[in-house]
Amino acid sequence: MAQAASSFTLPPLAAVPVSQAARLAYVLQHFALAHEGLPEDLPIGYDTARGGVVLDDNSAGFFVKTAPYPAAPNWREWSGQQVPFFFDPHPEKPLLELAPGTACINADIISAAFYLLSGWQEYFSAERDRHGRFPYAASVQRQYGFVALPAVNYYFDVLRVALEHVLGQPLRPRRWGGARTKFAAFVSHDIDTIHGSWKAPAKAALRQRQLLTFGRLLWQRLRQPDAWNNLETVAAATAHYGARSTFFILPEHRPGPDGTPQADYEISPQLLARLEALEAQGHPWELHGSLGTATEPENLALDDYRIKHHARGIRFHYLRWEPRRTPQLVEGIFEFDSTLGFAEHFGFRHSYCHPFYPFDFEQGRACRFLEIPLNVMDATLYHPNYLQLAAAEILPALQPLFTEIEKFGGVATILWHNDHFDPANETTGPAQFREIMRHLQQRGAAFLTGRQVTDQFSNWRPV
Repeated sequence: MAQAASSFTLPPLAAVPVSQAARLAYVLQHFALAHEGLPEDLPIGYDTARGGVVLDDNSAGFFVKTAPYPAAPNWREWSGQQVPFFFDPHPEKPLLELAPGTACINADIISAAFYLLSGWQEYFSAERDRHGRFPYAASVQRQYGFVALPAVNYYFDVLRVALEHVLGQPLRPRRWGGARTKFAAFVSHDIDTIHGSWKAPAKAALRQRQLLTFGRLLWQRLRQPDAWNNLETVAAATAHYGARSTFFILPEHRPGPDGTPQADYEISPQLLARLEALEAQGHPWELHGSLGTATEPENLALDDYRIKHHARGIRFHYLRWEPRRTPQLVEGIFEFDSTLGFAEHFGFRHSYCHPFYPFDFEQGRACRFLEIPLNVMDATLYHPNYLQLAAAEILPALQPLFTEIEKFGGVATILWHNDHFDPANETTGPAQFREIMRHLQQRGAAFLTGRQVTDQFSNWRPV
């Protein structure tokens, strides 16, 4: 597994043992959330005497240890895809065997689903990048090349086929929104800067000794609204497709201790008035947690106070998330988070295309806030440290990802920063955003805010 240098001090491990019963309960809770009208007591288990859907326990004691990575997966074909199956030591056996009243699944898909959905690799790995994040380079998704494949959804599809055979009736997938649409899209914008559109061209003009150009840019900065001070323009761009923007507002304008930039604005009465007007039009705003809030409760509490608004959701700045600490801080304050995506690559950080409840390793249960995982971030697509896609390559690269989400009725979460709506941006700018929105609209996505997604789970909370 690739190594990633980090100077961050990790919190100590504090996990309780995760029993087979706890893994089974956590996974089946999420299977039930992805479907409608399931019976409460599903006939699924590792006990062959019980009948129903019989699972093969192939975890070989992995979950009583602290190793971050299991043995390499076997690849099996399912539903037209080659899918990695962890905890599958007998690939010579058929994946699914059906008999009257019984279905035997020979790969341990419950253990595999728990491993990926819980974020086991992140919790037990010591790898962190320079921003304190678990890096894509250290993930099994990178190691085995399936970051854009929602493997857990394929495991659930195996389970669906098995259950339908045993129950003798089809299972209904979850539907989204008032129109009961097959899949959904959540469009969001992290507001890091609203005053900086002139800086890069001004610096370039100075380097090239183009003093007239520099003077013109400086004059525009002093006399005209900044092209990035555009929240209303952003909201209008999403509304054009029948969608609503969710804005994540960053309360801290001082750089982080390591010099990482934060907001170039303050939460002024004028900004609050604009945000309140946008929310009245259906565009809510949530907290963009500043540096340090993902690990320090007093910092998170201060940000929550500074925003001067009841935020129901959060996304952490720079996607900073410490799996050994952050879930405990989010729980009890926010109803949903939307941080968990890899900065380095679009796709599925937990190999699942639905919202889910993160696993609390300290308590051995599901957390009580909903995770709406992040799938696509504009900076991921073009940044020199990331994918470096050309403008014409973006939508073709993302279409297979969206196809997987549509196939399993999930949620496509898009992060498009407000500064990328600058018309001068021709790589990940307004034109590329429009292409993505048109594609999702044409495919019939239900455009929902993070709050609307969360509300659809309001009648269920982890025990």
